[in-house]
Amino acid sequence: MKVAIFGSCVSRDTANIMPEAEVVAYVARHSVTSLERPHGTTGIDLSELTSTFQKRMVTSDLKGTGVETIVKNANNLDVVLLDLVDERRGFWSFPDGTTITNSIEFEACGGARIARRDGARLIEFGTDKHFDQWQPGFELLIDRLKNAKLWKKTILLDLEWAAAIDGARHPRSFKTVKLSRIAGHTRRTMQIGKQAIAQGNSLATVRRRMQSVQPTESETYAMRAFKANSDYRRYREYASTMVRNAVSRKSDELRIDPEHKWGAQPFHYTLNNYKSVREEILETAKSFK
Repeated sequence: MKVAIFGSCVSRDTANIMPEAEVVAYVARHSVTSLERPHGTTGIDLSELTSTFQKRMVTSDLKGTGVETIVKNANNLDVVLLDLVDERRGFWSFPDGTTITNSIEFEACGGARIARRDGARLIEFGTDKHFDQWQPGFELLIDRLKNAKLWKKTILLDLEWAAAIDGARHPRSFKTVKLSRIAGHTRRTMQIGKQAIAQGNSLATVRRRMQSVQPTESETYAMRAFKANSDYRRYREYASTMVRNAVSRKSDELRIDPEHKWGAQPFHYTLNNYKSVREEILETAKSFK
């Protein structure tokens, strides 16, 4: 099975556990907004990037050539996987209307400094401005896949972010997470304060230690996931109207893999989660033949 990906590690990690899959095209670090009015490479120095893959992805985003990478392989492809996770960091909008994805790699090249120098502003994911510009970009992506006769072979991986580590119970609601976080923070702050006082520290030191108490890892993951899933909702719903095939999972069906090779993140799932998605992809792909 020859696979192309327009998306993030969500699709890539799924393909990695598919012995049937050969990834022949992988387009990452791209917001679909770059497909409409790419900024171009002029004035952008990518020398800070040591990875050939990273340079290729950022250059493709700057040139707006991501879809072309997939389309040129159209005759050999069996499946195209899409996901929306790379939209999460927003994009830079320049005075001339061009855009650049605010990827970690672009930022590593001093992209934020360059963008602000040239009068660009960051359009943050989840805002109405971002959504309004994202829609025509996604439509353009779908149109190009249709023109290349790849639309019927396209599958949207519509996976919410996981709010709990593997083995932990999924939080019941955002409100529950907030209340639990407040209660936990208060409890830990009081414990730290008592310890600092017992150790004979000055009031200033006690206050400083109490103010430095941070949320737990589990609380942070849960808050991030609930916020992201709320922000993504209208994007996912709209994308689902534009594709014929989708594999969907709710947050409570997914768990974060604490041993994931790229680190624990709400969009880095357990092996069992990926296996479940793999089975549905294979079942869906049967209808393509």
